[in-house]
Amino acid sequence: MLFDTHAHINDKQFAEDREEMLQRALDAGVSRLVVIGCDAEGITSAMELAEKYDFVYAAIGWHPVDAIDMTDADLERIEELSTHPKVVAIGEMGLDYHWDKSPKDVQKDVLRRQIQLAKRVKLPIIIHNREATADIIPILREEGAAEVGGIMHCYSDEADLVQEFLDMNFYISLGGPVTFKNARAPKEVAKMVPPDRLLIETDCPYLAPHPNRGKRNEPAYVKLVAEQIAELRGIGYEELAELTMRNAERLYQIKA
Repeated sequence: MLFDTHAHINDKQFAEDREEMLQRALDAGVSRLVVIGCDAEGITSAMELAEKYDFVYAAIGWHPVDAIDMTDADLERIEELSTHPKVVAIGEMGLDYHWDKSPKDVQKDVLRRQIQLAKRVKLPIIIHNREATADIIPILREEGAAEVGGIMHCYSDEADLVQEFLDMNFYISLGGPVTFKNARAPKEVAKMVPPDRLLIETDCPYLAPHPNRGKRNEPAYVKLVAEQIAELRGIGYEELAELTMRNAERLYQIKA
């Protein structure tokens, strides 16, 4: 029983074989997953998939790379859709300083507005942080993100920063990079996150785990992430699958 807490199964890379890909996920033991809608088109497709499949839930928000494209109407739509029973989080949102499409000040404003929205609708948030930790921590504090908590998605910071996010009511989610042989920090993080704050994800179609690194990722591969983390923590695979499932259900307020 696995929960892929962050999957872009609405991505165009799955257009030709989405049904087969989802069946492979079920065959691998994935019994729940959250599809991410983080722009206008993605929100529409995420909602359609969540409505079509019982085991699929949706998170809706606006990605920082595309922050400059977000309108007031987009934010209003996110708020309206947040009441849908299959919508379990707002996001992904955050800061991304790797790409330069959206100015930093625009990204920060869009992030703040989404945190405020999440607090109004009482849903957790999913945070995307790429090369922006020095700015993202103060914003999360200033906006009172701890009130709703959420997920540091595909956590990529050093292990010594984990406590900062735990103190703000965040869960730590790990994906494919934890399986990479040279991934020192994710492996350290996997060992030290408290058992009640650990989540797993694929972020598919990106960041496929070893031995599929460089290929298209898909939800079935979350099993490889779970197996690696279980080994790193010195526990059984079934125990790791169970605790991450319960953690995700608790955060997303999904009944067991």
